[in-house]
Amino acid sequence: GNRKTFTFSFWFKRSSLSSNQVIYNQYNSSNGYNSFIGFNSNNTFVIWDYTNAYQLNLRTNRLFRDTSAWYHAVLAVDTTQATASNRAKLYINGVQETSFSPATYPSQNLDLRINEYQPQHLGVFRYGSTNADFFNGSMSHFHFIDGTAYDASAFGETDATTGEWK
Repeated sequence: GNRKTFTFSFWFKRSSLSSNQVIYNQYNSSNGYNSFIGFNSNNTFVIWDYTNAYQLNLRTNRLFRDTSAWYHAVLAVDTTQATASNRAKLYINGVQETSFSPATYPSQNLDLRINEYQPQHLGVFRYGSTNADFFNGSMSHFHFIDGTAYDASAFGETDATTGEWK
Protein backbone atom coordinates (compact mmCIF):
# COMPACT_ATOMS: atom_id res chain seq x y z
CA GLY A 1 0.00 0.00 0.00
CA ASN A 2 0.88 3.66 -0.22
CA ARG A 3 2.71 4.73 2.92
CA LYS A 4 3.08 8.43 2.01
CA THR A 5 -0.51 9.41 1.23
CA PHE A 6 -3.70 8.03 2.80
CA THR A 7 -6.84 8.94 4.74
CA PHE A 8 -8.70 7.45 7.70
CA SER A 9 -12.33 8.45 8.27
CA PHE A 10 -14.54 7.06 11.03
CA TRP A 11 -17.23 7.85 13.57
CA PHE A 12 -16.71 7.04 17.24
CA LYS A 13 -18.53 7.33 20.54
CA ARG A 14 -16.62 6.75 23.77
CA SER A 15 -18.26 4.76 26.59
CA SER A 16 -15.64 5.33 29.27
CA LEU A 17 -12.94 7.86 30.01
CA SER A 18 -9.49 8.15 31.57
CA SER A 19 -7.94 5.02 30.09
CA ASN A 20 -5.73 4.29 27.09
CA GLN A 21 -8.07 3.29 24.27
CA VAL A 22 -7.12 2.25 20.78
CA ILE A 23 -9.05 2.85 17.59
CA TYR A 24 -6.34 1.65 15.17
CA ASN A 25 -3.04 -0.13 15.78
CA GLN A 26 -0.36 -1.82 13.73
CA TYR A 27 2.63 -3.52 15.31
CA ASN A 28 5.65 -5.37 13.92
CA SER A 29 7.49 -7.29 16.62
CA SER A 30 10.49 -8.14 14.42
CA ASN A 31 11.18 -4.48 13.59
CA GLY A 32 9.87 -2.93 16.81
CA TYR A 33 7.63 -0.32 15.21
CA ASN A 34 4.10 0.66 15.99
CA SER A 35 1.33 2.87 14.62
CA PHE A 36 -1.52 4.08 16.81
CA ILE A 37 -4.74 6.11 16.65
CA GLY A 38 -6.75 6.44 19.85
CA PHE A 39 -6.85 8.08 23.27
CA ASN A 40 -4.45 8.54 26.16
CA SER A 41 -5.63 8.14 29.73
CA ASN A 42 -5.83 11.96 29.92
CA ASN A 43 -8.61 11.88 27.24
CA THR A 44 -6.57 13.47 24.43
CA PHE A 45 -6.79 12.15 20.88
CA VAL A 46 -3.45 10.62 19.88
CA ILE A 47 -1.88 9.67 16.55
CA TRP A 48 1.61 8.27 16.25
CA ASP A 49 3.90 6.27 14.04
CA TYR A 50 7.02 4.98 15.77
CA THR A 51 10.21 3.40 14.44
CA ASN A 52 13.07 3.88 16.94
CA ALA A 53 11.65 7.40 17.41
CA TYR A 54 8.35 9.13 16.70
CA GLN A 55 8.04 9.79 12.96
CA LEU A 56 4.55 11.20 13.56
CA ASN A 57 3.27 12.21 16.98
CA LEU A 58 0.18 14.38 17.36
CA ARG A 59 -1.59 14.62 20.71
CA THR A 60 -4.48 17.06 20.90
CA ASN A 61 -4.62 19.65 23.63
CA ARG A 62 -8.38 19.36 23.32
CA LEU A 63 -9.98 16.75 25.60
CA PHE A 64 -12.64 14.28 24.47
CA ARG A 65 -14.83 13.62 27.49
CA ASP A 66 -18.40 13.58 26.17
CA THR A 67 -19.60 9.97 26.33
CA SER A 68 -23.02 10.90 24.91
CA ALA A 69 -21.66 12.38 21.65
CA TRP A 70 -20.72 10.81 18.35
CA TYR A 71 -17.58 12.32 16.83
CA HIS A 72 -16.38 12.09 13.25
CA ALA A 73 -12.60 11.94 12.74
CA VAL A 74 -10.60 12.31 9.54
CA LEU A 75 -6.84 11.82 9.47
CA ALA A 76 -5.36 12.95 6.15
CA VAL A 77 -1.68 12.17 5.59
CA ASP A 78 0.45 13.30 2.66
CA THR A 79 4.16 13.29 3.44
CA THR A 80 4.97 14.68 -0.03
CA GLN A 81 3.82 18.13 1.13
CA ALA A 82 6.55 20.78 1.51
CA THR A 83 5.08 22.30 4.71
CA ALA A 84 5.45 20.00 7.72
CA SER A 85 2.04 20.77 9.25
CA ASN A 86 0.36 19.91 5.93
CA ARG A 87 1.77 16.36 6.03
CA ALA A 88 -0.74 15.19 8.65
CA LYS A 89 -4.10 16.82 9.35
CA LEU A 90 -6.73 15.79 11.86
CA TYR A 91 -10.34 16.91 11.52
CA ILE A 92 -12.96 16.37 14.23
CA ASN A 93 -16.57 16.99 13.19
CA GLY A 94 -15.38 18.84 10.10
CA VAL A 95 -13.03 21.24 11.92
CA GLN A 96 -9.25 20.90 11.60
CA GLU A 97 -7.48 20.40 14.91
CA THR A 98 -4.41 22.65 15.11
CA SER A 99 -3.43 22.55 18.79
CA PHE A 100 -1.16 19.60 19.59
CA SER A 101 1.40 18.91 22.28
CA PRO A 102 3.67 17.45 21.10
CA ALA A 103 3.39 18.06 17.38
CA THR A 104 5.88 15.93 15.48
CA TYR A 105 5.22 15.79 11.75
CA PRO A 106 6.81 13.26 9.40
CA SER A 107 9.78 14.18 7.24
CA GLN A 108 9.00 15.07 3.66
CA ASN A 109 8.40 11.98 1.46
CA LEU A 110 8.72 9.63 4.43
CA ASP A 111 7.13 6.19 4.13
CA LEU A 112 5.26 5.79 7.40
CA ARG A 113 4.64 2.35 8.90
CA ILE A 114 0.87 2.78 8.62
CA ASN A 115 -0.34 0.67 5.69
CA GLU A 116 2.75 -1.51 5.63
CA TYR A 117 2.19 -5.19 4.98
CA GLN A 118 1.41 -6.13 8.58
CA PRO A 119 -1.81 -6.99 10.40
CA GLN A 120 -3.83 -3.90 11.19
CA HIS A 121 -6.10 -3.94 14.23
CA LEU A 122 -9.25 -1.97 14.99
CA GLY A 123 -10.28 -1.50 18.59
CA VAL A 124 -7.35 -3.35 20.16
CA PHE A 125 -3.76 -2.43 20.91
CA ARG A 126 -1.88 -5.47 19.72
CA TYR A 127 1.70 -5.67 21.00
CA GLY A 128 3.27 -8.90 19.81
CA SER A 129 0.94 -11.67 20.95
CA THR A 130 -0.49 -9.54 23.77
CA ASN A 131 -3.63 -7.42 23.71
CA ALA A 132 -2.98 -4.48 26.02
CA ASP A 133 -5.68 -1.84 25.52
CA PHE A 134 -9.10 -1.87 23.90
CA PHE A 135 -11.52 0.73 22.61
CA ASN A 136 -14.47 1.08 24.96
CA GLY A 137 -17.25 2.53 22.85
CA SER A 138 -18.76 2.33 19.39
CA MET A 139 -17.26 2.87 15.95
CA SER A 140 -19.04 3.23 12.64
CA HIS A 141 -18.31 3.88 8.97
CA PHE A 142 -14.59 3.18 9.26
CA HIS A 143 -12.84 3.95 5.96
CA PHE A 144 -9.21 3.75 4.88
CA ILE A 145 -8.36 5.39 1.55
CA ASP A 146 -5.02 4.36 0.11
CA GLY A 147 -3.16 6.91 -2.04
CA THR A 148 -5.29 10.03 -1.44
CA ALA A 149 -5.41 12.57 1.40
CA TYR A 150 -8.98 13.86 1.69
CA ASP A 151 -10.18 16.58 4.02
CA ALA A 152 -13.34 16.23 6.11
CA SER A 153 -15.61 17.68 3.41
CA ALA A 154 -15.18 14.47 1.39
CA PHE A 155 -17.07 12.58 4.13
CA GLY A 156 -19.61 14.99 5.58
CA GLU A 157 -21.02 18.48 5.86
CA THR A 158 -22.37 20.91 8.41
CA ASP A 159 -26.16 21.08 8.47
CA ALA A 160 -27.12 24.67 7.59
CA THR A 161 -30.11 24.63 9.95
CA THR A 162 -28.72 22.92 13.04
CA GLY A 163 -24.98 23.61 12.63
CA GLU A 164 -24.38 19.90 13.32
CA TRP A 165 -21.77 17.88 11.45
CA LYS A 166 -23.33 15.00 9.55
